[in-house]
Amino acid sequence: MEWLNYHHLLYFWVVAKDGSIARACERLHLAQPTISGQLKQLEETLGEKLFVKAGRGLALTDVGRTVFQYAEEIFGLGAELQDVLKGRPRGRPIRLVVGVSDLVPKLIAYRILQPALALGEPVQLICEEDTTERLLAELADHRLDMVLADEPITGMARTKAFNHLLGTCGVTLFGTTQLAKQFRKGFPGSLNGAPFLLPAKGSGLRRALDRWLEEQHIRPLIAGEFKDSALLKAFGQAGVGLFAGPTAIEDEIRSHYRVVVVGRAPSVTESFYAISVERRVKHPAVAAICEAARGQLFATPDSSF
Repeated sequence: MEWLNYHHLLYFWVVAKDGSIARACERLHLAQPTISGQLKQLEETLGEKLFVKAGRGLALTDVGRTVFQYAEEIFGLGAELQDVLKGRPRGRPIRLVVGVSDLVPKLIAYRILQPALALGEPVQLICEEDTTERLLAELADHRLDMVLADEPITGMARTKAFNHLLGTCGVTLFGTTQLAKQFRKGFPGSLNGAPFLLPAKGSGLRRALDRWLEEQHIRPLIAGEFKDSALLKAFGQAGVGLFAGPTAIEDEIRSHYRVVVVGRAPSVTESFYAISVERRVKHPAVAAICEAARGQLFATPDSSF
């Protein structure tokens, strides 16, 4: 049996948290050659590089990030054990590691994930944002419990995973009060020539909006295209153009960005999925997310403006 030297792992963990060997030396009260030598031995044992140089500090490699996640759990359990033995019992929180696709609006990601934090027992939520493709690769390596995406995984994907539809909603068009006064009357025909802020090409929402605009014979003035939905809305708040958002979080968008509803396009729909390696959801936090999304979040809003 191969044994892992946990002293080496501890030094690695501290260096990873502090970002440099020099800072780790100060915390551990050890000389730099000592820590450098221990890290080298750990890399030799694992057969992988754990760090690369990044400016004056160090950055984790992909393997280094995986090792760091395990080290976090190992030394977190050690701290918990000490608390228990000292008469300070504490319940270990449920760990939920979620990958959020960069195409999912931040506000709706929050609304979808929030029920996980309302369980009767503590939950440690860890979120990672990246492209759906990269997140699915991490899901396949069991580094994530679920991926939150705006499109389902297809049979052509390399990852063996399952789609859990959270809900589907229509799309609302928003703008500043000034733009709403100009383009609300006669909606949607009034949108011809209106300044629009659109999601980046390739996203599900962009394809749906393009189809709807074409069906309505509307040719907007495209004032900007954005991959980051929060940045798009910030420009919308500044009055640069009209923008679309999920009707399910209409109130939040109006309040957060201080914009008003110009009109709704219920035939343009957005769907959101929890993707996991489980055919039947067993993780209690993921189950709570699915139940709340289906039963509450994607209800039809008031039709008034």
